[in-house]
Amino acid sequence: MNTVPLIPYRQQVTSLLRLGLPIVVGQLGMIILGLADTIMIGHHSTEELAAAAFVNNVFNLAIIFATGFSYGLTPLIGMLQGGGNTQGIGRVFRNALWANAAIAVLLTLVMYIVYCFVDKLGQPEELLPYIRPYFILQLVSLLFIMLFNAFRQFAEGLTDTRTPMWILLGGNALNIFGNYLLIYGTFGFPEWGLFGAGVSTLFSRVVMLLVFIGIVACAKRYRVYRDALVRSRFNRNDFIQLNALGWPIALQMGMETAAFSLSAIMVGWLGSIALAAHQIMISVSTIGFMVYYGMGAALAVRVSHFMGRNDWPNLRRAVNSGMGIIMVLAVVASLFFYLARIPITYSFTDDPEVMAVVSVLIYSLIAYQFGDALQITFANALRGITDVKPMMWIAFFSYFVVALPVGYLCGFTWHGGVVGVWMAFPAGLFTAGFLFWWRFRYRLRSLRGKGAV
Repeated sequence: MNTVPLIPYRQQVTSLLRLGLPIVVGQLGMIILGLADTIMIGHHSTEELAAAAFVNNVFNLAIIFATGFSYGLTPLIGMLQGGGNTQGIGRVFRNALWANAAIAVLLTLVMYIVYCFVDKLGQPEELLPYIRPYFILQLVSLLFIMLFNAFRQFAEGLTDTRTPMWILLGGNALNIFGNYLLIYGTFGFPEWGLFGAGVSTLFSRVVMLLVFIGIVACAKRYRVYRDALVRSRFNRNDFIQLNALGWPIALQMGMETAAFSLSAIMVGWLGSIALAAHQIMISVSTIGFMVYYGMGAALAVRVSHFMGRNDWPNLRRAVNSGMGIIMVLAVVASLFFYLARIPITYSFTDDPEVMAVVSVLIYSLIAYQFGDALQITFANALRGITDVKPMMWIAFFSYFVVALPVGYLCGFTWHGGVVGVWMAFPAGLFTAGFLFWWRFRYRLRSLRGKGAV
């Protein structure tokens, strides 16, 4: 008979919000950075905006893959924390740093190969002088992104979501200030345009990593984990486990991002105007995605803690509470996109052709918010219980078998243009959301004997 006390839903919601809101604020800081980059570059020149659209969408695939791999650390930290194993936490974190550094080297090599063939990807010829130097700067920053992600997941797995939030906000403020100096050449600095934005981004990422290292090295709350981190050695079993969890999550998130990145390449075939409008809409769409994923990350931490205590009834309640919160956020985001559609358009560009395309695409953005919220909820629920391998197969089907063919058919075969290409997104996200939900329910049924249902 199950004797575990059920946590009331109100308390579940409160705990998720307390844990998730700092993550959301940090994510919003990243969104503000992306929006500021796009706005500042867009007002410098439309060609640079289109070049940024291409490079950012290509690198989003690598960055999201890197972020997904680092997420493999969260359930391990959460379960060890739930079981009170502080020594294990320090040991696993040390091995996570090695694993993330190895993936960073691999991603850098892969993206360098892409760079060598960038002129073969069908982009407008006039954009290449902007694309190449900006691409190199993004390439150099991959190692710093991966190591920062490891520190961030370590802290969030311990329910310290405020430290990453403040570091992200400070780093983003530094980046925006650097953009102001280097894009427009203010206060005697060179006017580097898009290249200046890349330099500022790289510098801020280095600073954020150094700050996080300093906090973990000095803060009292990390002392017990720091001692275990220093004394531990490379552990092959931890390294294998981190890869076993990280790769499926990375592939799942990477394939989702690939649908957006490959769609950007297709949009590029339609010309600079369509690509610039696409970049604006992708920048705006990250508002919903990052907010949902902030709460989803909190849900994964809560689920992993209950998993570590074998508390199946409260695990299910946490997932139900998380789904409710994220769906409410989807309603709020949809209303914001609709009511602010005109100011959003004017904020990014004064090019009338780009504005006309953006004003139509805003409705496609609203159409897929609930699919995005659904897939984020149950992807993170599955991550919290370490049931990650099926996620990559679901992602492959949803984004490569469903989304991309739909985008090509609607955009080119049926002559829908950029609006048709964007039909890929609701098709893929709703498919993924339904299948993740189905997989999670299947896992709950398999835990029936343990009191999960």
